[in-house]
Amino acid sequence: QVQLVESGGGLVQAGGSLRLTCAASGRTPGTYTMAWFRQAPGKEREFVAHILRDSIIKYYADSVKGRFTISRDNAKNTVYLQMNSLKPEDTAIYYCAATTFASARAGNYAYWGQGTQVTVSS
Repeated sequence: QVQLVESGGGLVQAGGSLRLTCAASGRTPGTYTMAWFRQAPGKEREFVAHILRDSIIKYYADSVKGRFTISRDNAKNTVYLQMNSLKPEDTAIYYCAATTFASARAGNYAYWGQGTQVTVSS
């Protein structure tokens, strides 16, 4: 079992930045692939980015490439999502998730946090 707790969401103006944090605990969270997903009102949950346990291999959705950066600190069991140049369409609840292999599909992630709201005003 892995427990995930997100923080760092909030209200920001378009063009601004936020950094989300996901604190992991439980059974060897450092061995998992970690990801961020988001869900806007009335829309399906969508993949944002994932990072493998080596902290080197990362993959981003096209919609955030060049603006968002995922990173992890295995010593602290923490994953980050640095979000720059935010747009109103980035408004959503952001979820941290963990799985044992690389995937961009939400259905392949067994562990989820409760989510943190990000609102970008125009």
